[in-house]
Amino acid sequence: MRRCNFCRTRLWRDGQRRLSLATVEFARDPTMKALPDSVSPQDLRAVLADIQHATGLPNACYTSQTCFEFEREAVLASSWAGLEFSSALAATGCVKPIDFMGLPLLITRDTEEGLIRVFHNVCSHRGMKLVPEASRLTGSIRCPYHSWTYDLAGKLRGTPHIGGIGVHTLDHFDPGCHGLKEISSAVWMGVIFININGQAGPFADFIAPVVARWEKLAGSQALNEVLDVPGDDGLSYEIACNWKLAIDNYCEAYHLPWIHPDLNSYSPLEEHAGFTLQDIGSGQISHSYTLAETAGIQLPRFDVWPRERLDYAEYLSLYPNVLLGIQADHVFALLVQPQTAGQTREKLELRYPSMEVRDARFEDARAAVKESWRVVFSEDIAAVEGMQTGRTSPAYSGGVFSSAMEVPTHHFHNWVARHYLRHGGAP
Repeated sequence: MRRCNFCRTRLWRDGQRRLSLATVEFARDPTMKALPDSVSPQDLRAVLADIQHATGLPNACYTSQTCFEFEREAVLASSWAGLEFSSALAATGCVKPIDFMGLPLLITRDTEEGLIRVFHNVCSHRGMKLVPEASRLTGSIRCPYHSWTYDLAGKLRGTPHIGGIGVHTLDHFDPGCHGLKEISSAVWMGVIFININGQAGPFADFIAPVVARWEKLAGSQALNEVLDVPGDDGLSYEIACNWKLAIDNYCEAYHLPWIHPDLNSYSPLEEHAGFTLQDIGSGQISHSYTLAETAGIQLPRFDVWPRERLDYAEYLSLYPNVLLGIQADHVFALLVQPQTAGQTREKLELRYPSMEVRDARFEDARAAVKESWRVVFSEDIAAVEGMQTGRTSPAYSGGVFSSAMEVPTHHFHNWVARHYLRHGGAP
C-alpha cells in the first residue's frame, strides 16, 4: 500500500480498488433522474450567462427539500465533500456515526495504523444501523440485531449461527464479500473528505491546485502537518439557512464594512481582491490582515512564509462545502454541514504551523485568534438567515451580480448550476 504526498488516499500497486472500497453504486431514486419540478433548465442556463447578465440560482434551490435531496446526489455525492474533522477521532479504536444529508455514515480509526476510514453505517446482513453513538471500541463493531461483527477496517469477522444453532459458517457464504461498504475518503488539513459515488477522481488531483497555490506561502507539505490544540473544541453554529448561502457569503468581501466592522478595521474591504481557482473553488485575498498588530499578540509562523507578506491572507471556498483560511500564523477550516433545505450546521477548527503553539504561553494569543473568528462567523448568521427568508419571496428571482465585486460568487452559482444540468440530463 502506498500513500500519496498530499493526503492519506490509499492507492494499490495493481491499480485495483478492493471490493469494500466503493465501487458501491450510489442508490438512485428513479424520481431524481430528472431535474426537480421547481427548477427548469432555463432557470439554470440563466445562471451560466456572463456575469453582467446572469441571475443567481432560483429560490427553489434554497427552499425546496426536493432540491436538497437532489443536491445530495448531484452536487455533494459526486464531489469531494467535507464530512468531519479528524480530531473527532483522536484515538485509535474510535468510531463515530455521522449523518450526511440523511445518509447514515460511520467513521473509524483503526488500531493498527491509526488510519481513518468512512463506511455506510449499515450491517451487510439486514441493513440495521450499526453504531448509534461515538465511542472507543476495545473489540469489534457489533450489529445489535443478529450480532454480526466487523473490524475497524470493515471486514466481516463473525456471523454467529448463520448455518444453524452453533454453526457459524456456510459453505456458499464468503465473508470477504460482505464487509462494510467503504466510501472513498482522504484526510487533508485535518478535514475528512469523502466522495460517495466514487467518481470524482483521486483526491490528490482534486486538492493539487490548493496545494500548489498555498505551498508558496506555507511550504511543501506544511498543510499536512498543521496541528490542532488538544482540548480546543473549535466552534459550532446551527443556522437557519440553506448550505449554499454559507458558501455564497464566504466567497465575497463586499459585505465587510456593514456586517463585519471589526474585521474591516484590520482587514479592510479596499485591501481585498476576489479570485477563482480552476473549477474547485473561489474566494478572497486580503493584502492587509493585521489582527496580530491590532490585538497585540504573536504566534509562531510558518517558517517559509515570505517576510514581506506577513499581513497577507487568503480565504477559499473549496466546493462544495469547505471554507478555508490561511494566514502567516494559523489556518482554519469551516465545515458547512447541510441538515435540511433550510438548516445548516457549521463547525470551525483552527490549526497552527508549529508544536510550539501548544505551549501555555501562547494560550492568550490562541484565544484572541479564536475570538476574532467567533465574532466574524457569528456576525454572518443574521445575514445568511436574512437571505434565506428572502428566498421565500416571489419578489426575488435570483438577483444580479456585481461584475466588480462578486465574480467568486457567480463562479460558485455557475458550478452548482452545471452540476444540476449534468445530473438532470439537460443538454
